[in-house]
Amino acid sequence: MTDWNIDSAIELYNIDRWGSGYFSINPRGHVEIQPTKKPETTIDIMEVIDDARDRGLTFPLVIRFQDLLQHRVETINLAFQSAITEFGYKNHYRGVFPIKVNQLREVVEEIVDAGRPYHLGIETGSKPELLAALAINNDPESLIICNGYKDSQFIQSALLGNKLGTRVIMVVEKLEELFQILAVSKEMGVEPMIGLRVRLQSKGSGKWATSGGENAKFGLSTADLVRASETLREAGLAHVLKLIHFHVGSQVPDIGTLKRAVREASRFYSKMAKLGHDLVYLDVGGGLAVDYDGSNTAFDSSTNYTLQEYARDVVYNIMDVCDSEGVAHPVIVSESGRALVAHHSVLVVEAFGAIEKYDASATFAIKPTDHKLVRDIFDIEKNLTEANRREMLHDAQEIKEQTLTMFNFGLMDLESKAKIEQAYWRIADRIVRIFHAQEDQEYVPDEVKELEVALGDQYVCNFSVFQSLLDHWALGQLFPVMPIHRLGEEPNRHATLVDITCDSDGKVSKFIDLQDVKETLPLHALKPGQPYYIGFFLMGAYQDIMGDLHNLFGRVNEAHVFLDEDEEDGFYIEETIEGSTIAEVLAMTQWNQSDLIRGVKKQVDAAIKSDRLKPNEGMKLLTAYERALKHYTYLHIQKG
Repeated sequence: MTDWNIDSAIELYNIDRWGSGYFSINPRGHVEIQPTKKPETTIDIMEVIDDARDRGLTFPLVIRFQDLLQHRVETINLAFQSAITEFGYKNHYRGVFPIKVNQLREVVEEIVDAGRPYHLGIETGSKPELLAALAINNDPESLIICNGYKDSQFIQSALLGNKLGTRVIMVVEKLEELFQILAVSKEMGVEPMIGLRVRLQSKGSGKWATSGGENAKFGLSTADLVRASETLREAGLAHVLKLIHFHVGSQVPDIGTLKRAVREASRFYSKMAKLGHDLVYLDVGGGLAVDYDGSNTAFDSSTNYTLQEYARDVVYNIMDVCDSEGVAHPVIVSESGRALVAHHSVLVVEAFGAIEKYDASATFAIKPTDHKLVRDIFDIEKNLTEANRREMLHDAQEIKEQTLTMFNFGLMDLESKAKIEQAYWRIADRIVRIFHAQEDQEYVPDEVKELEVALGDQYVCNFSVFQSLLDHWALGQLFPVMPIHRLGEEPNRHATLVDITCDSDGKVSKFIDLQDVKETLPLHALKPGQPYYIGFFLMGAYQDIMGDLHNLFGRVNEAHVFLDEDEEDGFYIEETIEGSTIAEVLAMTQWNQSDLIRGVKKQVDAAIKSDRLKPNEGMKLLTAYERALKHYTYLHIQKG
């Protein structure tokens, strides 16, 4: 590119599209965030990083912008209120936050506080989640929705909430649960509030499409619904059925899928209401997607609809079906978790090394003892032009293949092989540059595209994909990734990102793009002694909870940021949470700290007795071991 500027960086990294009005790049070349989408609330992320470093936090570091959580809660609720007003819908909206998306206490507390004016509730899927929800949700107007399979203890806890005056609705996932709920509630003398999850014909789309459809894991068939209705009426409890629920999957990229599911579920709701049940709520589940790549398409990592379109389609289709059936409009419930929390969290990692295909500064001279192929490939490099670039590429590729064969048969020395490989990558680099220099080039051959990917560096970053980016490794989920700073400079390298685990899968080699998926990311050359920070964005959904302990890299450091107009930089770090220590992650795998120290002390004592260590040396060694157990599990990168 020529005449590089901030607008060039915005276009290259597509930040104005996936950023959704929250993220941009400032004139200093730093990524900035507007948690409330108001210019006066802009925060320079590099200033947050500097503040965190002053507090002693090292990297990797998760930064949470808590005011953004509040803005997301308000935005979703206002979208539904607007649609309800527009269509004259004769009831209201009650959102619930699916706590499985991010169970961290600070996140849930912020969402519940922001949701109080809208009576935002919580959706749970396990006994621990339910007990957490009962403790934090004290609004009698909001809901606690209990999904997932349930045992008697789960049911007892839900009924305890009902006794306390909380609206806890147990959603029946399979028919046997209904019988168990009725039995336990009879024993406790508490009337339950029951929901039924219907198994729709409509199937989802995207990576989680199997969550819906006839073969879905959860939900009742039409025959099950009829039997459930009969069971409740026979028990004199037809009135306790309060909710009909469905779910077609997380991150549904196509609005058509959601519209069909809403209409089908609305029909079920209407028919069940006509059977004499005192239904109140229609829960449309989750699925509201996040545009991770900014393409605004039905691609797995995007969405072809806006939040307002989603709300309008949900409201209109429920109303249209209920009106046609002559049934009162239900309270609309949705379980939008990803759309609530994804944007608020940024993972910042530090790149501390680069693995390059060749050393551009290295020089090689041809010696008489060099293999003939060395001279041949040096001749190709010397005679390479724009006109013969394809031919020279093919000749160089042939020599590279011959080199491997000759070396494997012991017919080539190591120095000759090194010279040929370096020359080949210099030739490849020049050919790629020739193609990119032609602005009118309409077609780039696949072999040249593959060459460009092969030329990419590997930037070594101080983090674990398995701990912090599990959806990318397991499901191929794409996240926006870009440098946090130096964006006033034109990137001059292309790279994949590798982590510090010992696993070859610990890498990020798929990146967002408007047209397709890129296999390398434009980055800047690393400068000796200077940190280079890379941000992973829209990380707030699932990644905090689903990470594992591969190589015993634990939870990362966190900084929780709040806006404050009285502060010089417009923000303050309200709380920092230190990541896991080595002792803590070892304890998770049954390595007791005292036993570890005792084991090393025995070896120190034995070394002292055998005169391999002096007593003072042994004590220093033991102290160093004890101190190491208190360290952060990630690397401590020295600068300068």
